Amino acid sequence: MSTATAQPEYAALLVRTLPAVIHSEKENERCISMLEALDRKAEKLTAAERRLAELLTVLIENFEEKAYALKPAGPVEVLRELMQANELKQKDLLDIFGTPSIISEVLREKRSLTVEHIRKLSRRFHVSPEMFFF
Repeated sequence: MSTATAQPEYAALLVRTLPAVIHSEKENERCISMLEALDRKAEKLTAAERRLAELLTVLIENFEEKAYALKPAGPVEVLRELMQANELKQKDLLDIFGTPSIISEVLREKRSLTVEHIRKLSRRFHVSPEMFFF
């Protein structure tokens, strides 16, 4: 089917589905449902349905990038998350910080991580040192 002949079919799909910029979770769910229905057809999609699927994908991605954007985490938040994920307590990091008081001060944000702390933490948790920069 040529682009010219697909235009009326695409226009009819747009009229039927009324896709628009998504502003709410309810609208997002509606668009996801439409996209899932198109996905179930997979190889049997017409050119117009493929264009609609592409449009719905862009609309959904746009909404979800804004609605579910992660806030950047500070170095201490990253450290706390890594500790929790690995079920570690402060005492488990003595080899990195040297003393319990330094660990406590870092976790209470009374003291900053040093370059040496960051180097050891990145090795310990197998993450990039960049994780500890804000």
